[in-house]
Amino acid sequence: MQIDFTKMSGAGNDFIVIDNRQSVFSLTHEQVRTMCARRTGIGADGLILVETSESTDFRMNYHNADGYPGTMCGNGGRCAVWFAHLIGIRPAAGRYRFNAGPGTYEAEVTGKESVRLHMLPPTDFRDDMQAGAWNCHFVNTGSPHAIAYVNDLDKIDVFAEGRAIRHREELFPGGANVNFLEVTAPDALSIRTFERGVEDETLACGTGTVAAALMSYRLGKVASSPVKVTVRSGETLMVGFNDAMDEIYLEGPARVVYRGTITL
Repeated sequence: MQIDFTKMSGAGNDFIVIDNRQSVFSLTHEQVRTMCARRTGIGADGLILVETSESTDFRMNYHNADGYPGTMCGNGGRCAVWFAHLIGIRPAAGRYRFNAGPGTYEAEVTGKESVRLHMLPPTDFRDDMQAGAWNCHFVNTGSPHAIAYVNDLDKIDVFAEGRAIRHREELFPGGANVNFLEVTAPDALSIRTFERGVEDETLACGTGTVAAALMSYRLGKVASSPVKVTVRSGETLMVGFNDAMDEIYLEGPARVVYRGTITL
């Protein structure tokens, strides 16, 4: 089986994106994992199938790098919207609506290789949980996120510390993504993330970026919206929100890296 794909990057979060509007491909988790493998496959943090939807412009069928279906991916959603724009899916109202998991999301193209994604309201804020040596906070922004604040982000062993927190099932049933944050200005953060399903540090995480901004505002660590969040790739994502946190957006770059064909 030959599959045409597009490799995309959302601020360093990279994805294999496939046009599956004809429902040609039904991939097993082993095939997805093989494609996402860094040294023996294409290499990616996740795989996205753009599919038809009866109620919206398209469906984003998202899989983590481990091959299994994932929850909402913010940077993946922004890449899916830019990909939809490139393949000719153009909403009449100028604002995309798409399904991802059980949710429906809206987004718009804000410039060349720039997408603003409107997120659903967060749930399950929790504060001051002790995970080993770490004092953690928690919020679900479409995916579950643990958050810990640090003073020197560059010195953190994100893989070891993140993996340990991610598996604290007594605190985070089913596991959680783990974000280490450093406040760099009254309206700015830096973030590094250990992603569940990738099981490693990634260069960016969209839902983690949103979780970081919302939690930091809630705790009084940043003063206003929007919040500039610098991710591990060095790029910056913008998170805007109102005080009620029921109107939230994630905005930043979404780019095509290359196109290719893989034989499975």
